[in-house]
Amino acid sequence: MLQYLYFFERLLFILTLLFTIYMIYYIFFLPFAFRKKNCYKSHSPKCRFAVLVAARNEQAVIGNLVESLLAQNYPKELYDVFVIPNNCTDQTELVAKNAGAKIITCNRPVSTKGEVLEQVVEKLLKQNKYDAMCVFDADNVVDPGFLCAMNNAWCEGAKAAQGFRDSKNPKDTYISSSYSIYYWMVNRFYSHARSSAGLSAIVNGSGFMADLSLLKSMGGWKTKTMTEDIEFTTKCILSNIPVAWVPEALTYDEQPLTFSQSWRQRSRWSTGIYQCLHYYSGALIKGMFTNGFNNMRMRLDQLIFLLAPILQLVWVLTVLLGHVVRTLGMHYHLSVGTPIFSDLTFSIIISFILSCVTCVIVMILEHKQVFSMKVGILSYWFFIISWLPINAICLFFRTKEWKSISHTRSVRVSELK
Repeated sequence: MLQYLYFFERLLFILTLLFTIYMIYYIFFLPFAFRKKNCYKSHSPKCRFAVLVAARNEQAVIGNLVESLLAQNYPKELYDVFVIPNNCTDQTELVAKNAGAKIITCNRPVSTKGEVLEQVVEKLLKQNKYDAMCVFDADNVVDPGFLCAMNNAWCEGAKAAQGFRDSKNPKDTYISSSYSIYYWMVNRFYSHARSSAGLSAIVNGSGFMADLSLLKSMGGWKTKTMTEDIEFTTKCILSNIPVAWVPEALTYDEQPLTFSQSWRQRSRWSTGIYQCLHYYSGALIKGMFTNGFNNMRMRLDQLIFLLAPILQLVWVLTVLLGHVVRTLGMHYHLSVGTPIFSDLTFSIIISFILSCVTCVIVMILEHKQVFSMKVGILSYWFFIISWLPINAICLFFRTKEWKSISHTRSVRVSELK
């Protein structure tokens, strides 16, 4: 019996140590989130953009997106807006065409956004007409200065860049509020902080730019996971290309309204991160010490990002094991065996308070109305904690089908302004 008690004690120490290191690593970047972003210098319009929108049954919202893209403060001769309808059973193509978009059709069957982009990029590379592409989701509306901001970044040498992802419907439901806060968190505490520290931001699904010469060097848009954005970020880092952070390039995104929609989407995200960890962790580690110090930092940072779902499950195991240790009446005196990670009640209270405080801080930093988002602030802890069972399930049972979420929030960018 004593040897089992000793085993539990040592295992608790190891798990707590791992999670402590993980937390310290992210805390290290907090000061960088408060730094003022150095904006790119203004450049005259030069980059030729192909603006791409993959759309599946989006007739309710695609018109406003196309309208906002055609109203960019950028020379019309330097960009084209393409909508790529796929697996549609509604009037998405007709609405997009009537709004002024050009239509690209897929020659091969597609089931994911990555597969759509693969075919479109093949065509763009053959045309040799554009310098870079910008990608949006069909439910977006885009700030008029988006392409100007991306042109500035491209002229300064950025080969991949992510813009600021804001929300169209932050107050519709507690889920859409939680999503909105989540994206503000990613913008400020990940992409902004990493960029300020000289590392790579993260491509975040929509509102990003990719240089076509970079894609040509990669053999086109070749992604094989459920999260093509995270995979593309990883491939950029493997090519020693940091993703630039361009917060002046603003996109408004429609957030899911229900928990079931959220569960389905986040299951796909967790599956995609596990897939990226499987496919790319070896390559990230292999070249970590052969391509310079900054590339080593970027690779390590991305590896830790991909390990996040597993490390979060480590925290759950730590809490459960801490309960077992106390139930058995053990007294452990290990330096990192503290209640903050291993006591269930204490962990819940502290994590809820920290969640609310962090929400308020990020909203102040991003100039959002705090009081009007009180429902989202109070529910954000539940939103994040509900990710733990998703990560646990997807560790063993991966999502295999890309299921679209219906979008109905038809608003113009002028209304959001």
